Amino acid sequence: MLKLNILGIRGVPAQHGGFESFAEKLALYLVGQGWQVTVYCQESGMGPIYESTWEGIRRIHIPIGRDGASGTVLFDWKATCHALSQEGLFLTLGYNTAIFNVLQRVKGQTNIINMDGIEWHRDKWGVLAKAWFWLNERVGCWVGNHLVADHPNIKEHLATRINDSKITMIPYGGVEVLKANASVLAPYKLKPDGFSIIVARPEPENSIYEMVHAFSRKSRAHKLVVLGDFKPKANPYHLRVMDAASDEVIFPGAIYEAPLVQALRFFSRFYLHGHRVGGTNPSLVEALGAGCAVIAQDNHFNRWVAGSGAAYFKDEPACAGLFDRLLGDAAAVEHMKAASRARFQERFTWPQVLHEYEELLTRWYPSK
Repeated sequence: MLKLNILGIRGVPAQHGGFESFAEKLALYLVGQGWQVTVYCQESGMGPIYESTWEGIRRIHIPIGRDGASGTVLFDWKATCHALSQEGLFLTLGYNTAIFNVLQRVKGQTNIINMDGIEWHRDKWGVLAKAWFWLNERVGCWVGNHLVADHPNIKEHLATRINDSKITMIPYGGVEVLKANASVLAPYKLKPDGFSIIVARPEPENSIYEMVHAFSRKSRAHKLVVLGDFKPKANPYHLRVMDAASDEVIFPGAIYEAPLVQALRFFSRFYLHGHRVGGTNPSLVEALGAGCAVIAQDNHFNRWVAGSGAAYFKDEPACAGLFDRLLGDAAAVEHMKAASRARFQERFTWPQVLHEYEELLTRWYPSK
């Protein structure tokens, strides 16, 4: 039986974001293909390491008594040390603690690393954090037996560190949404096509302020829903965004219920995507799968994912101009929605993505 051990995430079932959702999809798919899949899971608290099984997936639970980044680093260290005693192939999602994977390379284990985005480019990190991520990106390129890039431009970036032949480009996948329950909009006083939506962490690099301010320049007879965990009393950027918002902007908080988020995307007039850094963003892929008309920040990451059918802005005035021109253009909106579905089918369905991963993993499975 082929064995895969997955490191670098908090665990399954997914609760924390794109990497966890991908790991859950991949693990369930491979179990269905006859693989034995082990996933390392971070737990809060103290105590010994223990095991459980979920949907045929072997889970190794590692209790960690710390929160935040230091707890994540400690978890990665303990998971890597435990993995040294395991057999089969290893898949590490992210390079943030790639320095620990040196142990696996020394041990002779075969480890494929998904290199995620260019973490050290992100505005939210200080100098020391950026240096840590920069160092670990370099280490990951050296110690991974093979690398996965989730975007062609990430592959180009990594190819400045190591040989292009060591890198395979496989994007994230998404769920296609062909229908949704409109009644879930009622608590938010929203109606289908009467609102647009932003789904992103409220960080400066995600252009939240620019999009909210552009929308709020004048009355739109339309709502803008901004999902995210805003804490204006503790975070000056969050306060700045909320102060820039008109009374047509709604901040419902962070929403993690997949059916509700899918319905919000499905019934929106536009999905706004302001990410300036990263590769293939899972939320943007999900928007394509829901047939959203996409307005995105103009960079090579977003242009490759959303394709020529989306509308793009370079700055806040350009974003405001798109609202002025497109909000009332029903024909343009329908054309953009159809283009999103076509782009999704072309490259981002889960069957495509998971099959490509299985082919890669099989090719790199260690020989006896």
